[in-house]
Amino acid sequence: MTETNYLEAAKFIRDDLRLKTFPVAVKFLKDKADFPEKTRRPSMAMGKRIAICQGLTMARNYGWTVGLAKEDVICVPAAIVFGFSGSADQTKSLARLFCKINFAGSDDLAQQETSSMCRFANGEIDGILMAPLEKASFEPDTIVIYGNPAQVMRLTQAWSYLTGERVSGHFGGKVECDECLIAPFKTQSPRVVIPGHGERIFAATQDDELVFAFPGKFLLELTRALPEVGKAIGARYPLTPYQNFQPDFPKPHKDLGKELGIL
Repeated sequence: MTETNYLEAAKFIRDDLRLKTFPVAVKFLKDKADFPEKTRRPSMAMGKRIAICQGLTMARNYGWTVGLAKEDVICVPAAIVFGFSGSADQTKSLARLFCKINFAGSDDLAQQETSSMCRFANGEIDGILMAPLEKASFEPDTIVIYGNPAQVMRLTQAWSYLTGERVSGHFGGKVECDECLIAPFKTQSPRVVIPGHGERIFAATQDDELVFAFPGKFLLELTRALPEVGKAIGARYPLTPYQNFQPDFPKPHKDLGKELGIL
């Protein structure tokens, strides 16, 4: 896919859905030395380590190209699921944390939940590259779009139109960076994601925002499907309210209307 196609597809999606923030292209690198020139590494550019969800916020709000490696990430659960922690047992380490902060009712329940989460093995990747889709100079592994429920609805409609499949969701309310970044790449299928607790605190994700994340290889097909789905009934965003009806007003309105000869 050419850079022009990325630009055109990103612009179309932003305009068609009237998105507030940029769709984000994400690439998982085997070697952090492959970060493009002018990539912002928080540990170097800012002298700070950040959460992975903050990197998404920088890309989608500021329009930055952001690179995250082990030394850039301070979020412990994210470091575990992205294989940056060196934990001998990622599932067990994350389960222990969930129990200590009362996000699980027992050790067994915590282990059951963390076993179901997508993750990279230790050392499987060396870096995470994020950029606004319209500026991306690389083939994205995952594309992440933040929107309100109605905007995400349109994306799920486009996916079903394209594939005949409904979109899955796998919700836990915490450490959702595995769902919006890793899951679409590992499963090669889209996800609807409810941003988690930490993301709302540290990445300023708003109460009305959901995520639609999908494998990058489907970008052009999804872009073509978006204007087609529901076209016969005028389906689009924002939704147009139905107006072909006569409203009924309370009795005092009716009484006054009759008195004045309006009704």
